[in-house]
Amino acid sequence: MIALAGLDLTDRLVVCVGAGAVAERRIDRLRAAGARVRVIAPVATAGIAELAAAGELDWHPRSFSDDDLDDAWFCHTATGDAAVDARVVAAAEQRRVWCVNAGHGGKGTARLAAETTSGDVMVGVVSTAGADPRRSVAVRDAIAQRLAEGALPLRRRRRPLVGSVALVGGGPGPVDLLTVRARALLAEADVVVHDRLGPTGVLAELGDDVEIIDVGKRPQHHPVPQDEINALLVERAARGLRVVRLKGGDPFVYGRGGEEVLACRAAGIPVEVVPGISSAIAVPQAAGVPVTHRGVAGTLHIVNAQETPSAATLAALRDDAATVVALMGVSALPRFAAAALVAGAPADRPVAFVENGHTPAQRTIRTTLGTAVADAETHRLANPAVLVFGEVARPDLLLPVPAVHGEGTG
Repeated sequence: MIALAGLDLTDRLVVCVGAGAVAERRIDRLRAAGARVRVIAPVATAGIAELAAAGELDWHPRSFSDDDLDDAWFCHTATGDAAVDARVVAAAEQRRVWCVNAGHGGKGTARLAAETTSGDVMVGVVSTAGADPRRSVAVRDAIAQRLAEGALPLRRRRRPLVGSVALVGGGPGPVDLLTVRARALLAEADVVVHDRLGPTGVLAELGDDVEIIDVGKRPQHHPVPQDEINALLVERAARGLRVVRLKGGDPFVYGRGGEEVLACRAAGIPVEVVPGISSAIAVPQAAGVPVTHRGVAGTLHIVNAQETPSAATLAALRDDAATVVALMGVSALPRFAAAALVAGAPADRPVAFVENGHTPAQRTIRTTLGTAVADAETHRLANPAVLVFGEVARPDLLLPVPAVHGEGTG
C-alpha cells in the first residue's frame, strides 16, 4: 500500500546509483529540493559530469558498494542493470533508507511523484498499483492546468501571523489576458483591492468570503487617496491575510506600484510584483497599431500626458523614427498638442486615439497632430483612451484601408 508523503531533503544526503539520462533528470529535481547529491556510477552523462566538475554534486566513478548508503537519507537507483538495482534496494532497506528504483520493472520502497506547484502548494501524483509514470504525468498536467486557471481552492485555512501583498498587473481588461501567476494569486487571495480599469470580470469568480475593495480612480475623482490605499494593504496583510492589489496594465507603468511596495516594505510586509501587459502597448495593438515597426519606428516613449511635456518628450514627438504613447491624455490633449507643435513637431504627424481598448466599445480615431484637438472634440473622445503619436499610427501601415481624415472606426 502506498502512502503519499512530503520529504524535506534540504541539505540532506541523497545517493544516486547510476548516472544515465533518467538519473540526470531525477538529480535535477533532487538538487532543486535542496538535497546534497552523491552519484555512484562508473560513467556519467556529460551533464552530470559538468555538475561534478563545478562542485555541484559529488561523483564517485566506480561501482556501487553497500556502505555508500551508510550516511544517506534517501536513495535513487537507475543503473540499467536489474540485478544491481535490486541490490541497491536491498542495501537501502537494510539501513532503513527509502529507495526509488527507476529501473525497468524494478520495485523500490519509494516513488518520486509527478509534481506541480502553485505558490506554496505542491501537488504530487503517484500510482498505487505499480508505477505508471505516463498516467501520473497526465493527471499532474491536468491538475496544473486547473491551478493555472485559478479554478482550485488555494486559499489558506490557517492564517499566518503576517500575511502578504501581491501587486498584480491585470493587463488591458480581458480576463484571459491575465498571467498564469496572476490567476493563481487571485485563487489564494483573502482580500482583493482593485482599480476601475483592468480585468474586473475576474472578481465574479472569487469566493463569497473574499473581501473585495474598490479603490478605483476616475479623472478628477480619487475617492480613496493613495496613502489610504497603502495603509489598507498594510493593515489587511498585518492581520495575516493574503492581499492582491489588482491593477489595470502593469503595476510599474503609472500604476503607483512603487509607492505601494515601499509602504509594504516599511511595515515589514512581504510583497511581490506580478507584471501585466501595459495598456501603452496592448491598447494600440488592439487597434492594429504597433508601437515599434521595423523601418518605421525603433524608439518608444511612454508619457503621462497630465504632466508638462519634458524636453525628451518633445524631442520624441519631433523624431520621425519615434513613437510617443500618451496615457491619461484626453483632458490634457489641447495643451499637449500645442506644446508639441510649438516645439517643432510636424502638423502632419499621424495620430491615433484608441478609446475603450480591448472592450466591445473599442473605437479608433485616426487624425494628425495639427487637427487632433478638433477631431477629438468632433468625435467626443472620452476616457479611457490611449493616444499614439508617430508614423506607426498611419492607417495604412498594417491595415489595407484608405486614410480618412479624422474618421472614427470601430
